[in-house]
Amino acid sequence: MSEIIIENEQTLFAVDADLLNIIQKVALKALEVEKFAQPCEVSVLLVDNQEMHRLNHQFRDMDKPTDVLSFSMIEGGYDERDIAYVSDLLLLGDIVISLERANEQAQSYGHTFEREVAFLTAHAMLHLLGYDHLTDTQEQDMMQKQEAILNELGFLR
Repeated sequence: MSEIIIENEQTLFAVDADLLNIIQKVALKALEVEKFAQPCEVSVLLVDNQEMHRLNHQFRDMDKPTDVLSFSMIEGGYDERDIAYVSDLLLLGDIVISLERANEQAQSYGHTFEREVAFLTAHAMLHLLGYDHLTDTQEQDMMQKQEAILNELGFLR
């Protein structure tokens, strides 16, 4: 069974059991939809815009906050020789979500905070699983996958 570890390092928004459950469900649904059967571990860190700005600058050399970052441990493909495990769990990667930015975007897009956090979780999980959106075709494929994950869990637009 895969494990989703969630840590909250921000104080602007309440992180209750419902929000934790949403993140957990979306992450696990992404694995299911992608038929990723290898039991794995994903770490999710919840931050504010200030911390996201720092991380985005440190890891992507972008001097501004963003909504979500993902750090795949299997970047470039799944190769048994190059992957790390904890116990019997594959370390799939880390996700960082700015709850402050999620709230801003939810208001801007006219949907709920919970739906935006679910969307950012699905987006980041697909990145961990090897998806990108550098071309229009990749963008379209990724958007369809995200919507499929969210629709299956009832996070409709």
